[in-house]
This record gives sequence, structure tokens and C-alpha cells, in this order.
Amino acid sequence: MTKNTGPQVRKPSVLDNFKPLLIDVAVPLGSYYVFKDALGMSTFAALAWSSVVPAMRTVWALVKERKTNGLAAIILAANLVSLLLTFVTGDPRLMLAKDSGVSSTVAIGILVSVRLGKPMMTAGMKPFLIKGDTAKEAAWQRLASGAAADSAAFRRKENAFSVVWGTVLLAECIARFVGAYTVPVDTMVWLGSVFMIGAIAIGFVVSGGLAVEPMERMLKAEAEAEAVAETEAGQAEQPAMSVAA
Repeated sequence: MTKNTGPQVRKPSVLDNFKPLLIDVAVPLGSYYVFKDALGMSTFAALAWSSVVPAMRTVWALVKERKTNGLAAIILAANLVSLLLTFVTGDPRLMLAKDSGVSSTVAIGILVSVRLGKPMMTAGMKPFLIKGDTAKEAAWQRLASGAAADSAAFRRKENAFSVVWGTVLLAECIARFVGAYTVPVDTMVWLGSVFMIGAIAIGFVVSGGLAVEPMERMLKAEAEAEAVAETEAGQAEQPAMSVAA
């Protein structure tokens, strides 16, 4: 007979792992450009409609989860600031420079979150590293709480991941702003997208080597060490139980 071990827990897919970042960052940013460039909406209308998701996420977090959704709140704030700036019209270079506002606000928010000890990018990285493994989930809790030997190194790498993304996004914002006032307008229209794609590529490569891979190794080692400790504890209990019997 096959022993019934209860319902199988579905391991999260790649989409599940990146869902927090997709909802809080990619959807608002992507929808803005879709509304503005693909659908031909005005800048004001595009910003207004792209603010719907972060606004709903922020309210939902406050009402249901009793906490603030950091990334969603930052995106919403950046959009609101950009909405105010759209009233300044007539300068195409100013409009191009304004597009860097969202990236800069997110970047600064990420860097500030590291300073406060609550790195924002962890929300997207943690599910990717754990992959639904309960042993790795427990290992993460021990490493993050300071209960494991490698806790200090683990926290440094966790912070480094957010620092990399905050720095990359801030550098992309600066490059876009400088380009808006130095590069021909027609060129900067498409070059801005190149800056963004390049920044994302650099972010993945640098954060992967600097933080993700070392954290993955630490999680694996911690989970394996805990499994060995549990096995040894179980073996030690067996003779004691035999003597008591």
C-alpha cells in the first residue's frame, strides 16, 4: 500500500517567484509606456491609469495586511509627482527628463530601505531562492534572524542585492536625465529604452554573482547542516529509548 502523505504542495513557478516585482514594478512601468506610446494617450492620462495598480496594492496592504507595501507605495508616489510635473509643458527635453523620475524614486527608495534594515528587493529574491522548499524556508529564517553561523554574511549579501539594484536604477536615471539635455530628442526617444534594458541586464548579472549565488550556497549549506543535526539527534534518542524500555 502506498502511504498517503497528504496533499502535495505545488512548487512555485518562475512566474510565482517574480510575481511581487512584476506586480509592484513591471506592471506600473510597463503599463505607462503601453498607454503612452502604444495607445497614444497623453502623458497625464498614461500616468493616471498606470497608477491604478500601485494605488490598489498600497490600499490593500494597509487595509488587509496592516502594513505598507513599500515598492507599490514608491511607484504610486513617483507617478503622483510625475502627474504634477506634466502641467509643465512645451519643452520636449523636460518631458524626456521627467521619464527618469520613476526610476530615480524607486532607486532611492530601495537604497533607503537598505539603510533602514529592510531591503525591498528581498521580496522578489526570496521566493526565487527558496523555490517552495520548506527546508530552505527554515534555513532562510535562521540565517536572517541571526540564529545561524553565517547569518552576518547572509544579511550582507541580502543588503548587497538591493544596493546593486538601487545603484543600477539610479545610474540609469542619471544617464537618461543627462541624455535628455545633451542627445538629440529623436535619438533619446529610443535610447532611453536602451538605457533601461542595459540597466536591467547589468543588475541581473552583478546581483547574481555578488549576492544571489552566495546566498544560494549558504541556504543549501544551512539546510543540509540542519538535516544532519536532526538525523544525529534522532540516532541519539534511539539508544536512550531502548534503555528506558
